[in-house]
Amino acid sequence: MKLEQLAKKKILILDGAMGTMIQRHKLEEEDFRGERFKNHSCLVKGNNDLLSITRPDIIEEIHLLYLEAGADIIETNTFNAQKISLADYQMEPLAYELNFASAQCARKAIDTFLKKNNSSSASPRFVAGAIGPTNRTASLSPDVNDPGFRAVSYDQLVEAYREQILGLIDGGVDILLVETIFDTLNAKAALYAIMEVFDEKKISLPIMVSGTITDASGRTLSGQTPEAFFISMSHAPLFSIGFNCALGAEQLIQYVEILSDQADCFVSAYPNAGLPNAMGHYDQTPEEMAELVKDYLDRGIVNIIGGCCGTTPEHIKAIAEIAAHYTPRKKEVAIAE
Repeated sequence: MKLEQLAKKKILILDGAMGTMIQRHKLEEEDFRGERFKNHSCLVKGNNDLLSITRPDIIEEIHLLYLEAGADIIETNTFNAQKISLADYQMEPLAYELNFASAQCARKAIDTFLKKNNSSSASPRFVAGAIGPTNRTASLSPDVNDPGFRAVSYDQLVEAYREQILGLIDGGVDILLVETIFDTLNAKAALYAIMEVFDEKKISLPIMVSGTITDASGRTLSGQTPEAFFISMSHAPLFSIGFNCALGAEQLIQYVEILSDQADCFVSAYPNAGLPNAMGHYDQTPEEMAELVKDYLDRGIVNIIGGCCGTTPEHIKAIAEIAAHYTPRKKEVAIAE
């Protein structure tokens, strides 16, 4: 209820990129392994989610920097923390523990922030359990010579997501965020798992859904337009729907505006810091990104705004300062005659 009430009063600020901030630390293999995984059978550098166990100090520090920048919602460090993606590192059994530990890192960061900023007068902050798309797609074949082949089944996705969701909820998240959706069938599996866990635990949490438009075609990787994407997700009791990743604010706005016209829930957007350069880096400055995000605010099309790849606390601070002068999009949708 606090989240709903806050969303009606102000534009909520979501945090920025976790991976971008981790890269700043220039960690090596031994940092990821820690003492516990010193003798693990394969390389684990790049398994950012593992840092919630081996270097929780770094993850908590990143969360705290985003909170101090003005974020109302911080995402757990769990983008790939389900057994399908963890198979790349031979760490499938860690799925529940990673999600629980990541949720705890975020909760500790909020506790530290509120204590530092006088919790009695500070606005509430929320933890969103980040549920990524996995590294497999249920709708498309990875083999051009066998269009009917699928690398993962719907049931396998539900099972993996269920384990992740249990860890996030037990760890203390306030929200579940199914994000960077490139395949709607994967997202449907995540939503099914969420509702299954809700029924089992007799609880309910706000559900945020965020898709990704992969290129200038204006469609998700599995071929859906923004309108079709919303309709496909609308069976679930959504707190918000939106888009993130793949595109910068300038390219993404037209698709967010379509969702804003259709959605009867809150609308979110967290674009990249522009488009990557030839080296894969993001050059858009906080000031440049904030100026582009201002167009979203002028049009009144978002309730939640933040950043994805390439964004930092500096980007989020610049966005939060501008957003503070605007009122949020009205939740009610106008139905055409």
